[in-house]
Amino acid sequence: MDISGSRVLLTGATGGLGRAIAKALDGRGAHLLLTSRKQDALEDLARELQSADALASDLSKRDDVAALPGRAGHVDIFVHNAGLPGSGRLESFTQEEIDRVLEVNLRAGIMLTHALLPGMSERGRGHLVYVSSMSGKLPTVRASIYGATKYGLRGFAGGLRDDFYGTGVGVSTIFPGPIKGAGMWQDAGIELPRWVPTKSPEDVGDAVAKAIEANRPEIAVADPGQRAAAVLENMSARAGAWLRRRLPVEELADRTVEAQRVKR
Repeated sequence: MDISGSRVLLTGATGGLGRAIAKALDGRGAHLLLTSRKQDALEDLARELQSADALASDLSKRDDVAALPGRAGHVDIFVHNAGLPGSGRLESFTQEEIDRVLEVNLRAGIMLTHALLPGMSERGRGHLVYVSSMSGKLPTVRASIYGATKYGLRGFAGGLRDDFYGTGVGVSTIFPGPIKGAGMWQDAGIELPRWVPTKSPEDVGDAVAKAIEANRPEIAVADPGQRAAAVLENMSARAGAWLRRRLPVEELADRTVEAQRVKR
């Protein structure tokens, strides 16, 4: 699909990944409909772009989600990038905290898609992009809730892609691994160990653009080792678990949980 001249609704626009995605699509001639909870930050970002509108919305609130498609108007491309960390052991969450992660990461994307799809289907033109995570391919210690939402996005997008095959409406999923200078670790002030391979926010933005232009089903923005581990996980969950449990990740995971607790 040609991005130039398309109207793009982007959730989670003011985070590091959201800004990179916005700039990548803006550079290809899109008109951005930017949304996050932060009106001032949205307006600042919109001023940096060639063509953009700021639509503040809290995706943890169902009324805000229901109202957003009407406020956005005509949408050719939808990029669901909003997400909460959802890190920690299950028993450490309240029911309200679990609901909030599910609402923002998964339900909002599904319901916005539900509202936008009829117009795309009628026009025979559109694209849907879901920013998942390598945690949507590989189980991650201390991230059962987060992983549930990211695996959920992958399954949702894969089913939609088959449903709309040949209709002119494309569906793609992006799987970022650790990102240097942006993403949830950056937001929480976590310095990743040197042995953790990283990609850049711009890599994610370019992957989103490539997925739209080439109608790619999935793109992993991760190093070869992480991609290979995901293949192994798909082949044998037992072998994947054996490998993961030999990596020194629990101390990093525990530090991440403490730093991200305020994000719940």
